[in-house]
Amino acid sequence: MRPATTEFPSRRTAHVPPTPDVLPVLPVLPAGHDFATYARTHWSRLVVTARLLTDDPGAAEELARRTLVRMCARWRRVPRNDVDFHVRRCLVRIHLRGLRGRRAARRRAVVVLRVWEGLADAEIAQLLGCSVGAVRARARHGLKEAGTDPGQLREVFTRAARDTVPSEVPLADLRAGGRIRRRRRLAVASAACAALLAPVALLAADRLGGGGAQDGTSGARPGDGSHEATSPIRVVAPGERVTAGAGVRIWLTADGGHWSVPLPGDDSDSPLDEPGVSLRLDSVNGGFFLSGLFHGLSGEPGRVEVRTGAGGSTTAKVLVLAGSPGWGIWYASTPLPRKNAEALLSVGGDDRVVTVYDASGRVAARSDREWWRI
Repeated sequence: MRPATTEFPSRRTAHVPPTPDVLPVLPVLPAGHDFATYARTHWSRLVVTARLLTDDPGAAEELARRTLVRMCARWRRVPRNDVDFHVRRCLVRIHLRGLRGRRAARRRAVVVLRVWEGLADAEIAQLLGCSVGAVRARARHGLKEAGTDPGQLREVFTRAARDTVPSEVPLADLRAGGRIRRRRRLAVASAACAALLAPVALLAADRLGGGGAQDGTSGARPGDGSHEATSPIRVVAPGERVTAGAGVRIWLTADGGHWSVPLPGDDSDSPLDEPGVSLRLDSVNGGFFLSGLFHGLSGEPGRVEVRTGAGGSTTAKVLVLAGSPGWGIWYASTPLPRKNAEALLSVGGDDRVVTVYDASGRVAARSDREWWRI
């Protein structure tokens, strides 16, 4: 159930073809990624995992059913090559919610995810919303309570899995439950928006009626910090998934950067020692998602500027790990239109698409001239 992770053929390989004539097509979901297909192919394993979490054959199918109902309700918003992570997280959170012996249940969940699912500690920490150290401590206590080693415990889990015989996937029930949850969520969101907009409407009416400042200006004053820009640099924990765009999630680990995008492709990149910056284009709704990995800096970057074609540019957002490792992921928050992507491929001379500046404002790294040929 774990998503495959591959490395670039080259650490600076771009996610674009060599010429504008064959730009990647706009996203079309690959066959087999609809909810019904996923539910049919993963129902049995999901029931087995639920059985190992609950240690109760009767509760296992109900837990799996509730999990898939929730996933059905928000299926359109789940990254297509990171589905298993979201399903596991939903399964574990539903199981742990409301349990009296929650500490023991968390230990068991860590052991099941480690031994049966084969997940790394960083991914388990992301699933449970805790630190890697807490995962390791719970794993030690869980194995101690089980009174055995991981190898023997895997055999116990295997026997329990063989004894579990799931029923046929209740697809109609799952879809009906998903529709109900989706409609309920939309109703709640509409009510919340109405409640939030009511004071704004009253304030606007008051301003139009003369309740504003006497000089006709707004209440904001120069220098009060109301228009102060937020920093584009964000420090994240290893394995912390960040939603960077529609269907795009990115995260950092000690060995490099990782991407989850709507269309399958290379989804990891590793930093180098010398200064440099990579560039990739991924097809998303509305155009192309621009991102890459910068590396070889002596600390955090000051900013990353990205050309957007037709003479425009934007300041990219940046993700780094704590401790100023000198590398991280940059990404443009707005998709690049197709016509602008063609303009980027025709950039010539000394013009570069991506420029990384250090804290003092000096150029620290720039993308290669013919970045799509690397």
